[in-house]
Amino acid sequence: MSAKQRLIVIGNGMAGARLVEDLLARGGGDKYEIVMFGDEPYGNYNRILLSGVLSGTHDPKEIFINPLSWYLEKGIRLHSDVRVSAIDRERCQVLGGDTITEPYDQLVIATGSRPFVPPIEGLRLDSGRFKEGVFLFRTLQDCDGIIKFAGRCRKAVVIGGGLLGLEAARGLLNLGVETHVVHLMSHLMEVQLDGPAGAVLKNTLEHLGVQVHLEKLTTAILGNDEVKGLQFKDGTTLDCDMVVISAGIRANSELAQAAGLKVERGIVVNDFLNCPDDPKIFAVGECAQHRGQVYGLVAPLWEQTAVLADRLSGRNPQAVYSGSKVSTKLKVMGVELAVMGDKQPREREDEEVSYVERSRGIYKKLIIRNGQLAGAILLGDSLRAASLHQYFDQGSELPENRAELLFPMTGEAKPLTMAYVPDSAQICNCNGVSKGRLVQAIQSGCCRSLKSLCDATRAGTGCGSCKPQVQAILEMASDGLMVEDPSAHYYVPGIPLAKPALIQAIKEQGLRSVSAVFEALAGGREDAGSKVGLASLLKTVWGKDYDDERDARFINDRVHANVQKDRTFSVIPRIYGGVTSAAELRRIADVAEKYSVPMVKITGGQRIDLLGISKENLPKVWQDLGMPSGHAYTKAFRTCKTCVGTEFCRYGVGDSTTLGIQIEKRFQGIESPHKMKLAAAGCPRNCSEATTKDLGAVAIEGGRWEIYIGGAAGSRVRKGDILCVVDTHQEVLKFIGRFMQYYRENGKYLERTYDFVERIGIERLRRLLVDDSEGICPRLDEEIQAAVDAYADPWQEAVHQAHPTQFLDALAPVKH
Repeated sequence: MSAKQRLIVIGNGMAGARLVEDLLARGGGDKYEIVMFGDEPYGNYNRILLSGVLSGTHDPKEIFINPLSWYLEKGIRLHSDVRVSAIDRERCQVLGGDTITEPYDQLVIATGSRPFVPPIEGLRLDSGRFKEGVFLFRTLQDCDGIIKFAGRCRKAVVIGGGLLGLEAARGLLNLGVETHVVHLMSHLMEVQLDGPAGAVLKNTLEHLGVQVHLEKLTTAILGNDEVKGLQFKDGTTLDCDMVVISAGIRANSELAQAAGLKVERGIVVNDFLNCPDDPKIFAVGECAQHRGQVYGLVAPLWEQTAVLADRLSGRNPQAVYSGSKVSTKLKVMGVELAVMGDKQPREREDEEVSYVERSRGIYKKLIIRNGQLAGAILLGDSLRAASLHQYFDQGSELPENRAELLFPMTGEAKPLTMAYVPDSAQICNCNGVSKGRLVQAIQSGCCRSLKSLCDATRAGTGCGSCKPQVQAILEMASDGLMVEDPSAHYYVPGIPLAKPALIQAIKEQGLRSVSAVFEALAGGREDAGSKVGLASLLKTVWGKDYDDERDARFINDRVHANVQKDRTFSVIPRIYGGVTSAAELRRIADVAEKYSVPMVKITGGQRIDLLGISKENLPKVWQDLGMPSGHAYTKAFRTCKTCVGTEFCRYGVGDSTTLGIQIEKRFQGIESPHKMKLAAAGCPRNCSEATTKDLGAVAIEGGRWEIYIGGAAGSRVRKGDILCVVDTHQEVLKFIGRFMQYYRENGKYLERTYDFVERIGIERLRRLLVDDSEGICPRLDEEIQAAVDAYADPWQEAVHQAHPTQFLDALAPVKH
């Protein structure tokens, strides 16, 4: 048996490690002795998930793809935390650090890229180190530094409005820091998006709380030893105490250039991914330049490593890399985005199809060339992304009705039939997982649930946007032998219990605070993404006896007002049933004038919204209004919209105004898995839209009332189902309260009533709540009454504050 050849891979990042995985999967371990160099002190991790680490949704340990033990198990010698200093092509050696020399028969350079640091005055100290408060966003070490510094930071600025910059902004926002993005170009993510799409994205991000500054060239970082602000070329400045630089990337090609290899924007390679200057040296990933193109997305990297693994292993010595059709599907700050091909027409005959819904953050655009899809942008709604990707990859002829490409047609069972997607199609861009690989894992018999399939293949563990397609493939390929994943029923991800079991454990163990729940039920490990849901549940279970740890609640719930994009707040007082008086209106007007409220708006729920109030002024505004909280900021009963009913309307057959006021006074402040909007209509003309509310009451002939549940009229429209028909206002209150309590106990966190009603089924709900088939109605009535009795107006904290700094605002809002 011939001796193994020595293969050296410089770079233990996503491309280098993936190449070794692909090579081993093709039997390359029998052919090569593999040596790797990595300049970080650990194994390989998924850089795509660094934004999750920064935002707290991923533990750093969870993003590792291959820990150090994996290299030992596979017989790979990894020089971790060692930077290669030179390539000696004459002796076929790689020099690492000061003492390491490794000979090679074949060499792969996968050194990736580094952040581009613009020339900015005041960036560094005399020692050459960054000024305190300046960070890059590229490694786990960067994330750790940002997270630690954010704890004492008031305002952070991200320089760069590309994909990585916006992900850094998302993380900073989740860390509770006032976040600004400064971008040189006229719109965000100009590499992937056109101008109109960039404008829609900007609008969406500003609603999430990120302040965006376009066409700003940063010339200096202010402050002596630490960051105090930024100065721009136009003469303006922006105060801040943290700067994260994410202004693009540059290929790490210096090592190759010093070795005499051809370098332009990256290390030049041919279709064999071979450096033309040396047949023994290859390059893959972000450091490589192929046919003039340097790729910054992961999908082309996976295609390159697969081709090179085929050639090096001998499985397919004729394999060639012809370039990649650039496409990606991901999430930007939680906003779904799918991009493929051209973003602008290139030829005179190109057809452009677009749809824009700015208020909902939706932008869709297609570029059609010769009847085929040449490019697409889907922002905010990627439901059709998989089918469009299929058209794009295969060059298939498009349907004449272009609307079919952007919207599901009426009667269409599913937007995509995965059976017709080829096995070679890439489903997960973040981890380079194809349909064929998923099918193989399913048919092996060990992956029969979505979680097990994702864990085994890493599909869906990046941004998560491909999970619907992964689920569809699982359903298609499992021959009906799917296994239900218990975690799908967890109320919050950090506690391994479904809601009924969680409530039982909370009651049995007397757990009255979020920290107590983590200590008792999660081994003391806190999960940031679970805190808000647990806080809401505990308040539902314990009412006034709940131990309110304010840091477990979102800012809205801590200060009882709805935070706006400029860090000010909106105040909506309770106006029962939408019925007010001249005296109330006069007080509202006086408050608006006294505090220079920028906007006074009538809401869809028949209330008045005072927008643009600073945090420190909230208690004074509440006191001057002398009205209770409208709970427009939390997951709870919101309002009961009414029509004038029999009091004035000639069509009225029921007193909807009085009923609406009764409903609102009884259920104000009742917390629930999601917000609840109610309405009472005085006749079937339904002027208050009661049939499309979470709960509604509609008067009909004979003085009776139809009670509707599970209606919707927002991003989804659904007519509610009739729970029952009753004779009196008192019965309306009873059955509405009964349904509320059942929803409070059994609804999943953030599950709206319309999804809840469809999940449980209206027939079952009628049996449970009207027929009392399981004997639970007396208890439900008692529990909702206890919740009603425990109500306390949170705006009373204007007088009795929860803690001394509750309304202190370290983050100065934008002045109007």
